[in-house]
Amino acid sequence: MLLKDLQIIFHKELDVIYGEDEVNSFFYLCTEHYLNVPRIQLTLEPEFTITTSETDTFFKTLEDLKQQKPIQYILGDTEFYGLPFKVNANVLIPRQETEELVDMIIRCQSEPFDCAQDRLREESQIKILDIGTGSGCIAISLAKNLPNAKVYALDVSKEALKVATQNAKSNNVEITFIEANILIASTWNLYFENLEFDIVVSNPPYVRELEKQEIQSNVLDNEPHLALFVEDDNPLLFYKAITNFAIKKLKSKGSLYFEINQYLGEETKQLLVDANFEHIELLKDLNGNYRMLKGEKI
Repeated sequence: MLLKDLQIIFHKELDVIYGEDEVNSFFYLCTEHYLNVPRIQLTLEPEFTITTSETDTFFKTLEDLKQQKPIQYILGDTEFYGLPFKVNANVLIPRQETEELVDMIIRCQSEPFDCAQDRLREESQIKILDIGTGSGCIAISLAKNLPNAKVYALDVSKEALKVATQNAKSNNVEITFIEANILIASTWNLYFENLEFDIVVSNPPYVRELEKQEIQSNVLDNEPHLALFVEDDNPLLFYKAITNFAIKKLKSKGSLYFEINQYLGEETKQLLVDANFEHIELLKDLNGNYRMLKGEKI
């Protein structure tokens, strides 16, 4: 079958769901993933033909996309902060907002005089903990870009940790993974008995049940609810637990970083104020939403 004819079928079946530009993006992701054929090659070779087996693979993907299954889960991988990551239904698909959080931490280490972390000398090893690591995207990206860091990553999900471990190996970084529930101190106390951290970072569950109507169906129907949702009457459950953890386990002048619910910025910030953190900053993402919070332990 001609690949250009298959592209026409993709548009005919999917444009009404996703729009032309998104469908083009899906199609080219598939050609690169399944055929190792870059987009430019399709322009240079309009008569490019694929086998029956390859055609069947594309049609299976087409059916999955019609059911609004995320392309990242279909292909089994995605990119985050310039690095490849395996993903499946046990982990959230990494997002741009989280890349911004990672970038902020890396810049605070690379430009020490502009950040609260200027006390951490570049030549000395720093200890970082990522709480709720999921695919490992935060922990692995930090380890890859901060060679002086010893990185730990915690998650309650055994299946998520399997994915994260695979991603650490494929990206050639060493991460200490820990299966524990940050809400239950008895599951993590022994791991951290003799440890203090320079940085604690987390993108915990923060979407309230009342906000489900704002979530696209492809996310709601496919991504793990364990990593997404909290009860309406206690939406800061994880932020409270992690802040209390940071009070005990952050070094003096160590930094706490959160990705947050944009509707609960001030409430989340108040947790750090009440915990006597300093240099607290509530920050907007590239879309102008308050999605990041940082503070420094006294």
